[in-house]
Amino acid sequence: MMEATMSFSQGINDEYEKFIRRMNPPRVVIDNEYCKNATVIQVDSANEHGILLEVVQVLTDLNLIITKAYISSDGGWFMDVFNVTDQNGNKITDEGVLDYIRKSLGPDACFTSSVRRSVGVKQSMDHTSIELIGSDRPGLLSEVSAVLTHLKCNVVNGEVWTHNTRAAAVMQVTDEETGGAITDPERLSMIKKLLCNVLKGSNKSREAKTVVSHGGTHTERRLHQMMFADRDYERSSDDALGESQKPDVNVVNWHDRDYSVVTIQSKDRPKLLFDAVCTLTDMQYVVFHGHVDAEGPEAYQEYCIRHVDGSPVKSDAERQRLVHCLEAAIERRVSEGLKLELCTTDRVGLLSDVTRIFRENSLNVTRAEVTTRSGKAVNTFYVCDASGYPVDSKIIDSIRQAIGQTILQVKNNPEEANQNPQESPSRFLFGGLFKSRSFCNFGLVKSYY
Repeated sequence: MMEATMSFSQGINDEYEKFIRRMNPPRVVIDNEYCKNATVIQVDSANEHGILLEVVQVLTDLNLIITKAYISSDGGWFMDVFNVTDQNGNKITDEGVLDYIRKSLGPDACFTSSVRRSVGVKQSMDHTSIELIGSDRPGLLSEVSAVLTHLKCNVVNGEVWTHNTRAAAVMQVTDEETGGAITDPERLSMIKKLLCNVLKGSNKSREAKTVVSHGGTHTERRLHQMMFADRDYERSSDDALGESQKPDVNVVNWHDRDYSVVTIQSKDRPKLLFDAVCTLTDMQYVVFHGHVDAEGPEAYQEYCIRHVDGSPVKSDAERQRLVHCLEAAIERRVSEGLKLELCTTDRVGLLSDVTRIFRENSLNVTRAEVTTRSGKAVNTFYVCDASGYPVDSKIIDSIRQAIGQTILQVKNNPEEANQNPQESPSRFLFGGLFKSRSFCNFGLVKSYY
């Protein structure tokens, strides 16, 4: 009876949301004239929990760089303004990309109820999705890849993160014979069993988990959720990062406005905004106002938030947990080690062969991205010496000879950029959030008040 009542209530809420959306359709305005060095994207919509993450996800999935952002969702209306560029710092002029943004965020976009929302989730029978979580160790990706190859599974897409002695992966695999999803229950059960054995290794103190399904997930969102659920943000004092490596995260209560104010200062990198907003959303916080500035080597973010129940941060324990979770979310994607990029014709066992060569040469994979495009494998690996020393260039030369000089390329490490901040993050605290500062799109925002 209770389930029927909840289902009926959910149906009413869905219909109400659809009605509100028809009465107040979202609007997307894209301006390439207002700002001299960025494309300005303004999104107006009826407000609902998770919509900020949805907008940020659409932009970051297109590999756009968000250099500035102004967020306002106080009340029933949501309004965001973003300054974005491509990877080379240029304005977005590709009409295909601009049209995709309008369709994805405009009135033609199809959004589901926020209660059941899983941003970016799409059902697919083209592949089988495998989610892995367990203790990290040298050679782990090689062992996982070898098991999948033995079971005649081809990894077509995937991403692997390591953080705080834990490893998480989301992989999309296909059947070697059919090229489609794996549907045999016995075979799926065997995949789960063997992968769980690999993940457990000799560590019995921490749980290892394997989930196999036919549904696709937004990979990066799931990785954040998996590592958050695994409590990778808990760190003993013995293995804490040095202060110079940690992002500066602070949470204080603004009693006059009944908000909690989160400020984040860290080295800038792609998808930093997504990582912060994803964590706030999954921790059930709502961003009412925010300002982001990432035009220099340092990024500054400030958010006025409340919990979904309407309250600011209630205790010091909650404040500390929020700080640690945001620090972990930023650290997870930090690319430690040397960046190697592999591009070649895809085949079953390719990932296993490459990672085996890394393992045999005492290299540890700290992060990996696996993609397949039109039969071509384009894989990125971040590797470090298994003993903690800098990677020997002679070892890299030997690995490239074994794999192929033109197939495996050494790329510049994006984490070697200058870390000196240009300005103090305190300029955004409290009242500074709502003041005009050479923010190209402030004129667009101002016109709405």
